[in-house]
Amino acid sequence: MKLKKSPCLFAFILIAFTSGALAQNRKLPREKLQILLNQTINNKTIFGTVVSVTKGSDTWVGSAGNLIPKSPFFIASTTKLYITAIIFQLRAEGRLQLSDPISNYLSETVLNGLHIYKGVDYSREITIEHLLAHTSGIPDYFQGKKQNGKSLLSELSGGQDQAWTFEEAIALSKTMKPYFRPGTKKKAAYSDTNFQLLGKIITHILNDKLHHIIKERICIPLGLNKTYVYLNPTDQSPVNIYYGSAPLSIPKAMSSFGADGGIVSTAEESAIFLKAFVNGTLFPTSDLIEMQKEWNNIFFPLQYGVGIMKFKLPAIFSPFKKSPVLIGHSGLSGAFSFYCPEKNLFLSGTVNQLKNPENSYKLMLKLIQCID
Repeated sequence: MKLKKSPCLFAFILIAFTSGALAQNRKLPREKLQILLNQTINNKTIFGTVVSVTKGSDTWVGSAGNLIPKSPFFIASTTKLYITAIIFQLRAEGRLQLSDPISNYLSETVLNGLHIYKGVDYSREITIEHLLAHTSGIPDYFQGKKQNGKSLLSELSGGQDQAWTFEEAIALSKTMKPYFRPGTKKKAAYSDTNFQLLGKIITHILNDKLHHIIKERICIPLGLNKTYVYLNPTDQSPVNIYYGSAPLSIPKAMSSFGADGGIVSTAEESAIFLKAFVNGTLFPTSDLIEMQKEWNNIFFPLQYGVGIMKFKLPAIFSPFKKSPVLIGHSGLSGAFSFYCPEKNLFLSGTVNQLKNPENSYKLMLKLIQCID
């Protein structure tokens, strides 16, 4: 059936097209977003929050409580996205492959006894992809229990600030039992040790310090002037993370994380990085698809791909008819940086609270509801 060309038909098409364009360019509901942030502050579990929201070409940065829009904060494990970006840059340059065994890049001192599972040493079977995807089975030096029955995390949460080196982190990991054989199907276990090792691989390949590499490869090209690796414990620029009702001062620890959680940034600059991560500025866009080729459960309802995290609530828990998928990363500090592909929405910021990691996800879902 051939449609007749009529003024009514063209008018309908024009209206439909214009409506779609207006929907794409609709401004973010700034007042509603700010009210939501204000309501988030309860001075019990959240004392301050700062958020950057981008939809299409419109960006809004807001804050509440004891934070301001330009507040620098510890992004904690969101740092892992920066390490992932550099690994994929190096692959694009032909300097490594994800299938490479880590023994190509790490010393015998690091490798010896790194992964002994049920009496068998699998250290030389571990690949770069295993580290990125947390499928190596290597124990977590940070959250795993030490021989005294405590973890570094529990000691720091109790105010026991301390510093450590890469060598000390690896040595501590070696005192713990591996989770499973590297690459075991459908098995993943989140481990900060994996990214400590990735940081060492990066510095080995480029023969430079990690903070220089991040500055040269990410911060300078993207114009990030307030994003840096925290190295100096006397630097008081970043706001202290809260643990429960009190601020937690652990500068020695924060200067020790490096590749697994040592970056300081702002909500605005975190958003700039996230957009560059998603849109192909830092590495080929096809790599983002590869990062999502397989998801493994880590902490409910979080899953991990290859260097990237996914958050999606099951329908029974979701405030949405269809819960949106968010890809990116979060940190124990309450920091988050996620992209919602369905809505072309970028969310970055922090609730600056160590004790209640679910708060950042609750805030993101409320922000998405507010924008809808």
